[in-house]
Amino acid sequence: MADFVKVTYAQTGASQSIDKLGMRAMQTRAFGERNSQFLLVKAPPASGKSRALMFIALDKILNQGIKKAIVAVPERSIGSAFRSTALTEGGFFADWTVDPKWNLTDAGGAQKTKAFADFMGSADRIMVCTHATLRFAYEQLGTQAFDDCLLAIDEFHHASSDENSRLGELVRGLMDRGRVHLVAMTGSFFRGDAAPVLRPEDEARFNRVTYTYYEQLNGYKDLKTLGIGYHFYRGRYVEAINEILDPTLKTILHIPSVRSTESTTDKYNEVDRILDHLGTVLGKDPKTGFYRVQRVDGAVIKVADLVDDGPDRETVMTALRDIKGRDDVDIIIALGMAKEGFDWIWCEHALTVGYRGSLTEVIQIIGRATRDAPGKSHAQFTNLIAEPDATEDRVVDAVNNMLKAIACSLLMEQVLAPNFKFKTKSDADELDGTRRESSIEYTGEDTVIAIKGFAEPSTARSRQIIETDIADLTAAIFQDETVLRASMSPDDYAPEVVSQVFIPKVIAKKYPDLTEDEIEEIRQAVVAGGAFKSPQISVEKDGRGDTKFLRMAEKLVNIDELTIDLIDSINPFQRAYEIMSKSVTADVLRTIHGAIAMTKVAMSEEEAVALYPRIKAFNAERGHEPSLTSPNPLERRMAEALAWLREAKRKKMSSREA
Repeated sequence: MADFVKVTYAQTGASQSIDKLGMRAMQTRAFGERNSQFLLVKAPPASGKSRALMFIALDKILNQGIKKAIVAVPERSIGSAFRSTALTEGGFFADWTVDPKWNLTDAGGAQKTKAFADFMGSADRIMVCTHATLRFAYEQLGTQAFDDCLLAIDEFHHASSDENSRLGELVRGLMDRGRVHLVAMTGSFFRGDAAPVLRPEDEARFNRVTYTYYEQLNGYKDLKTLGIGYHFYRGRYVEAINEILDPTLKTILHIPSVRSTESTTDKYNEVDRILDHLGTVLGKDPKTGFYRVQRVDGAVIKVADLVDDGPDRETVMTALRDIKGRDDVDIIIALGMAKEGFDWIWCEHALTVGYRGSLTEVIQIIGRATRDAPGKSHAQFTNLIAEPDATEDRVVDAVNNMLKAIACSLLMEQVLAPNFKFKTKSDADELDGTRRESSIEYTGEDTVIAIKGFAEPSTARSRQIIETDIADLTAAIFQDETVLRASMSPDDYAPEVVSQVFIPKVIAKKYPDLTEDEIEEIRQAVVAGGAFKSPQISVEKDGRGDTKFLRMAEKLVNIDELTIDLIDSINPFQRAYEIMSKSVTADVLRTIHGAIAMTKVAMSEEEAVALYPRIKAFNAERGHEPSLTSPNPLERRMAEALAWLREAKRKKMSSREA
């Protein structure tokens, strides 16, 4: 089955180049905001967030009067990313030095909370610990203990504004006191559930540094292409995986949670079956704990098992932390580990069994394979998912799960493709009377597109969201159930309804502090970005001169006529349906449509009002109103909207007469 998304990069080397202070591109950008009390760094895996934090923390300690720097990571395996580093060798003014006794992520030592308290009372300046240790220490020591300290939280999306989130409560408590400096780092600020990471009023207090996935991957030296594939199986995944798992590729394989529908409930047997597929097990290396497996072609590969939580687990983890060369390990089998912060640059294939409903988790897993490494020109992410079976009672849940997985893959295209910038088109002419060319400008790094009627940000808040949050906002929009159903059934929903009704509701829910004007400005940026990410967009000449035309979703439009109204008439997410139609079997597609039909949204006032101009145009063109019995689903939907509007008018008239 073909990839859902395949992206090719320019291999410019820009994201890997080093400046005079030893900083890469993202690190330089983050260091420019080093004086911020509250700083949010959003950058993809492998962009150098760990070292960026080192630069910022050392400046705060040596130049800004900060007493201590505390780095918190979600799991112990990530702690090695913050080990002592000789930054002066690259030109920086100080080295990052962590005393081994204050790296609380190392193995051993049960009294981590006591060690944390001891560090706070010592003269030492830098400590690394887990989120869990930080939470326990905070409960014991209180907010005052963190005064004039820097707290750096890696993988910040683990926090939540939900009142039951202990990490989120910790962050809010420290921010309310106002004496701590906070650096929050994440690959995505989108959690994938109903709870936002921060309350809007807290989020607004952060300065932002955003470095996009596209900037990162386009600036690599070796990696040229990235493929994202979704493959569907029937039966048990341990049998179907034989078609997907290539023993010759450096692979991280994440098997499903034992509580998921894809699991056989016996994780150890699943690992044994996977090892049998790879070849003949020759035994374990006593030094590393890795399995030695002989492939069919005779080659012997090394397989690390992170599923087994027995006595060899610590040996395997230590060996993985010490990987130096390409041949040190070949395949890693994991359950919940090796997703975030795990750095294995040679990984070529990230293979995950079971759907992932969170874009953040997808980004983290893909990040395992998107490190730049000599000789690695292609990276692959594959999600192996159970096909929905029409005979099962849980078909609707199965379909919804698959839709979310597909939404994630399409959202990754938004994240991985270059960003366009939009502005209002000027209607003025040049002094010589010629038309001002302002529709599409190529500036090297950005493509600026001018659109008539486009509302540029009028406030600092809307500008901040458009400049730094569009990818995460698009994630929230695409994972909204109403938008998903509409995008999967483009014949049933007019694009204007998706654009003008469904999308603003998601924006208002995610940012409840916005005004209606700010919501509209952000909405236009979202739908314009979605339209211009379509593979059907191209600019061409008409053959009669220099007049340029824009091909948008099968429409050939003169760029002088490009308006926001025109963009609103194109479903920005229709590509989801197009890709599914090409990649999913007819039986599965029928099952999906059937499930969507059973869960259609009822008519709302906003949708009816948005459809009214289309109803008028239909009546004028056809000479009759849309019919409720029409075989065309969109015509039936317009008829339903017309009936709704008439009923609403009748009720309004009746209330006046009463």
